[in-house]
This record gives sequence, C-alpha cells and structure tokens, in this order.
Amino acid sequence: MKRIALICLLLPAACGSHTTLSMGQGQAGDNVARAALSGGSPDVALNVSNAILAEAPDNVPALLSKGDALSLLRRYDEAEVSYAHALKDDDKSVEAQIGLGRLSLRTNARQAQVLFLGALQHDPSNKVALNDLGIAYDLQGDHLKAQESYRRALGSDPAMHAAEVNLALSMALNGHAPEAVQMLQPLASEPGAPRRLRHDLAAALAMSGDKEGAAKILSADMTPDQVQRTLLAYREFNQ
Repeated sequence: MKRIALICLLLPAACGSHTTLSMGQGQAGDNVARAALSGGSPDVALNVSNAILAEAPDNVPALLSKGDALSLLRRYDEAEVSYAHALKDDDKSVEAQIGLGRLSLRTNARQAQVLFLGALQHDPSNKVALNDLGIAYDLQGDHLKAQESYRRALGSDPAMHAAEVNLALSMALNGHAPEAVQMLQPLASEPGAPRRLRHDLAAALAMSGDKEGAAKILSADMTPDQVQRTLLAYREFNQ
C-alpha cells in the first residue's frame, strides 16, 4: 500500500535556477511561482513565493505555492508550516487542506483522511482530494472505500490517469488483480509510458499469478537479482 502513496508523495523534483526574483504582492507573482512549479523548478517557485511573502506575510496564494515548492523539495516540516499558515488565514482553503493531507499520508493516514474530507466539504467534486482520499483509505486497508473515492475522482475527470492507476492497484491489493491488469495494460502500452507505470503493471501481473510476465517487464530496468527481490515484494503486498 505504501507503493500507492508514493505516486502522490514522491514526485521527482527537477533542479532549477536559484535566481532570486522580486515580484511584489499581486497575482502576477503567484502566476510566476505556479509556472515554475509546473515547469519542474520548485526552487525558483520557493524564491518567488518568499519574495511575495516578505512584503505580504499572509498572502494565501504565495503560502500555498511555498508549501507546494517545499513539498517537492522534500522539506516537509517547513511545507507543513506554510500550509498551516494558509489554512489559518483561510479556513476554507481546499488547497491548504490537500497540502497538509498529503504530508500526513507519510505518517498518519487517518489524519490525512480527515483533511481530505474537510477539503471535499468545500469542493465535493475536487478530483485531487478524491484521489488522495482514496490513497488514505488504501493505506488503512479499506480498499472498497478507496475504490469508491477513485471512481468519484474519475467521475469528475475521466482522463485522470493517476486515479485510474490507483484504482487498479487498489483492486489488485483487494484480490482483483486480473481486472487490474486489464486496466493497466493499455496505459502501460502507450508510447512514452513511464517506468513507474510499467512496474505497476508488473505488480498487478505478479499478484494475478503471472510472474513470468511481471519478470519480463521488470527485466528491462533491473538485474535478475533485483527482479527476484521485487517479485518477492509484490507477493508480500498480496498477503
């Protein structure tokens, strides 16, 4: 189940420029920070957000961008402070609750669940909160509730691959690995499919009893010894 959580929590953070920018307090500054986050430069987003907050310490969009940047940089304690500050200034901030929930997934899935449910009270169809709520349920072993949440996320956005992959993995963990394989195969066969997704398919194959098929996928990225150890880990997931 920890493997599912990694989908949301351990996204790779690209290294960007360390240029310090003076952006002022307005929307334009936050747009720059958001663009830096989207472009894989959380360090630039952090510098921009800090520049805004130096002039306006309670600027909620800047606090949220700072929290997102710190999360991507794996400075989790600092990210929690930033999200909490944003939530204090705007107790209906869906983004702050989601940010705090994602941090909580690392150590306290129950607390994360409460935060995601709080976000959904303000935005019931928020696909990100629904997907992350599913992860919180999976981490607690409540796979049926997790799958319901992933399906609700897909109802909000049928093209949300993260929810589709999480749904498949949850089904595999809940004894429905063959169905999970059918869901993951088209996604993993797409041109440029990421390694993580191919390995998710391998996990579902292994749980369905197709160790040979799983090993074939894993062998493209691993040594024979690594393949065997990974297959053993997949088997433990299903116990």
